[in-house]
Amino acid sequence: MLLAIDAGNTNVVFALFEGRTLRGRWRIATDPRRTGDEYAVWLMQLLSIRGVAADEIDRIIISTVVPRALHNLEILCRHYFDVEPLVAGVGKADYAIDIDVDQPKSLGADRAVNAIAAHERHGGDLIVVDFGTATTFDVVDYNGAYKGGIIAPGINLSLDALVGNTAKLPRIAIAVPASKSVIGRNTEDQMLIGVFWGYVAMMEGLIARMRAEIGRPAKVIATGGLAVLFDEASDIFDAVDPDLTLEGLAILAERASKT
Repeated sequence: MLLAIDAGNTNVVFALFEGRTLRGRWRIATDPRRTGDEYAVWLMQLLSIRGVAADEIDRIIISTVVPRALHNLEILCRHYFDVEPLVAGVGKADYAIDIDVDQPKSLGADRAVNAIAAHERHGGDLIVVDFGTATTFDVVDYNGAYKGGIIAPGINLSLDALVGNTAKLPRIAIAVPASKSVIGRNTEDQMLIGVFWGYVAMMEGLIARMRAEIGRPAKVIATGGLAVLFDEASDIFDAVDPDLTLEGLAILAERASKT
């Protein structure tokens, strides 16, 4: 079995794969100070509930955009699974794609892995939208090359800034507004309209501009926690693939096992 670990700015996601089949998924808040022992206490219990023993996991791959978290995750792998983990983008787990931007080494591991998975699963010219702490828009061409993209504030960051920097606005939950009207009749509705439909309008505008610049038909693939929510209320996306990053890690690990 493969354990794929995706360490993002907000959460660390652990996913268990048997071949390419996702068997389980768990997340914990990202804390670079969390030790390998602390991860183990939490993770071993979850694996036990699923009836999975540590020695059944013979491969591990880590993707991280939080460099300080890597060391303790590697300790987890070595001490509790007796496995030397692959690290996405390094050695046998090299991305092996053309990263056609000014500073290729600055590309986040999650975005590179998304590009790999999206190209294999969907093909053609693609725009990959990932809803994380930030919302990223990435262009992948029909050859699988990463061509660049956009980084925008995540919707929760936008909401936090709105609430945190005003005296009287309440905290609201992100949801599809009950009405399609964009003229709110109370403070909460007006906030939700501004955040939700404002975000939809931002995505529609950026994707239209990206498609025009690409100059060829491009499918839009969405991933991340809020992808399903926005898909309910708009027709922006051609496909929603919530586990795209994890699938990309499974692809990288599979390729590495063949080298």
